[in-house]
Amino acid sequence: MVQLVGSLRKELHDTLSTCKVLVVGAGGIGCELLKNLVLTGFKNIEVIDLDTIDVSNLNRQFLFQKKHVGKSKAQVAKESVLQFCPTVNITAYHDSIMNPDYNVEFFRNFMLVMNALDNRAARNHVNRMCLAADIPLIESGTAGYLGQVTVIKKGLTECYECQPKPTQKTFPGCTIRNTPSEPIHCIVWAKYLFNQLFGEEDADQEVSPDTADPEAAWNPEDTAARATASENDGDIKRVSTKDWARSTGYDAVKLFHKVEYPDAMYLSALLFKDDIMYLLTMDKLWKTRKAPTPLVWQHPQELSAGSGLKDQQVLGVWGLCQLFQHSVETLRSQLQEMGEGAELVWDKDDPPAMDFVTAAANLRMHIFSMNTKSRFDVKSMAGNIIPAIATTNAVIAGLIVLEGLKILSGELESCRTIFLNKCPNLRKKLLVPCILDPPIANCYVCASKPEVMVKLNVHKTTVLSLQDRILKERFGMVAPDVQIEDGKGTILISSEEGETETNNSKFLADFGIRNGSRLQVDDFLQDYTLLVNVLHTEELERDVEFEVVGEAPDKAPSPQTTPEEVNSVTNGNKDSAQPSTSSKAPAEDDDIMIVDSEEENEGASSSTAAATSGTKRKHSDAETGETSTKRPRTDQSSAAAAPTDDDDDDDIITLD
Repeated sequence: MVQLVGSLRKELHDTLSTCKVLVVGAGGIGCELLKNLVLTGFKNIEVIDLDTIDVSNLNRQFLFQKKHVGKSKAQVAKESVLQFCPTVNITAYHDSIMNPDYNVEFFRNFMLVMNALDNRAARNHVNRMCLAADIPLIESGTAGYLGQVTVIKKGLTECYECQPKPTQKTFPGCTIRNTPSEPIHCIVWAKYLFNQLFGEEDADQEVSPDTADPEAAWNPEDTAARATASENDGDIKRVSTKDWARSTGYDAVKLFHKVEYPDAMYLSALLFKDDIMYLLTMDKLWKTRKAPTPLVWQHPQELSAGSGLKDQQVLGVWGLCQLFQHSVETLRSQLQEMGEGAELVWDKDDPPAMDFVTAAANLRMHIFSMNTKSRFDVKSMAGNIIPAIATTNAVIAGLIVLEGLKILSGELESCRTIFLNKCPNLRKKLLVPCILDPPIANCYVCASKPEVMVKLNVHKTTVLSLQDRILKERFGMVAPDVQIEDGKGTILISSEEGETETNNSKFLADFGIRNGSRLQVDDFLQDYTLLVNVLHTEELERDVEFEVVGEAPDKAPSPQTTPEEVNSVTNGNKDSAQPSTSSKAPAEDDDIMIVDSEEENEGASSSTAAATSGTKRKHSDAETGETSTKRPRTDQSSAAAAPTDDDDDDDIITLD
């Protein structure tokens, strides 16, 4: 006869009392998950989160109260959960999971790891650490009414990176600077402008007209005189946007007009009048588009504000001008208080920064004949937010615990990927389970010998770009070491501080790297080795630095895996990984990743179509809200698959 302790078998109850589990993230899902774990009977829990509590978290993260604003999420979550069960052993870390202190040996202390994250970099990292430590990982995410839970186990299931994730949606510079056609273009422009005026200037975030726009095909020397902003010639040096803004005393009207500066085509400042007039001289841009209309501060067209809550009102042009002026004055005061050389960092939860982007973006929308947006809408797009729903988080947190109980019961084969849908499927189910897929044979993370081919121009790609843009940003490494397979073992990049910094500005070709060269890349923190094959090309599209070739498999791999293959796994061997010497660990948000999303207007008919075809829903990414194709697979024991996602035109992603 089976012995029960509460609702659990005695053996399972005893396991929960002795096992140690790690929760990564103490936000929307993390709060619900910690509460569930304690009430289920888990006695040894460690939780890590780098974030602090913001007032915007309080509507769905119920372990926090107003008095906790500004405090560590992990620490306050621990204190709140202990009120449910004071005898539980909980360790809280106010830190990034990507800190080198949390190496493979740290992960091997746990029987189970549960992710409650909202950014891809941290998810990639935890995925690799669990593979290296050979520890089961439960991955999860929500977006509005949608949610997903899946189990990852080395050698048995797909890892988080088996399916390629779309890169963060970006827009060509000429679209942002010359021809915005969607509100998101204006919002991105306004965020760039904030950095140009108040933050860290970035040459890639230019906001002035792009005279190199290939579509314009004009000669600036012939038409520059036609722009009012450039009527007077003068020997004026090019200066930074911030220096120019300071020289005006951050005068809102001068920033708005920029009428007194004949070098307007070279300055990057608010472009509501002069630079708009300059854009009008690029005749070819407006043959098939409606031309923008310059604004004049003294005579704005009055538009009525909408009714309702303040953040949901759509301001008229004059209201936007006033909001712009007030935000500039406030931000200027903040800079002055911080002292010489200070820089502000844009934050969606900082009212003056949000007001500035709201005003600047909406004024630009009006200039380019778009419908303006409320502050709430701008914040949603600028902060890459899909509004979080507490009930969705609660459902997903419950499913995480249920999958965890299967793993701890030794029933990994019964684990499922579970989708929470917005609308019921044909069988009137909102929760749709799918069997776990086996690993992808050529995954560049969990394959026995991870290998990729990268197409780039060796004469234009610097060592620093290889390190930051390709290895860290694209392939998710924390502190890569790179050795050229040239028979000499040339060290191109070292994670030891200062060892190879002199190489950063040099081009790959300077080290003899050419078409067909091979680079061995090691990240000792992640216990991860990747072989990079270089494919030289001079035919990359404009603004494209590199391409990863052949990373998306067309066919499913063979399910058979030989013992030799299992034993030869490079990533996750039994040797202890040494912590990286890099002191830089990317910041980690805690709310949630989104693994899935579906088209907002899809109804039951979409679910019906998907159910008929037996196609698993496409996975999407929290940074983009976009999808990567999953191969068809039918769950013999479940209803059917979930509907497919949409392409998120507004580049909106999720917090929870």
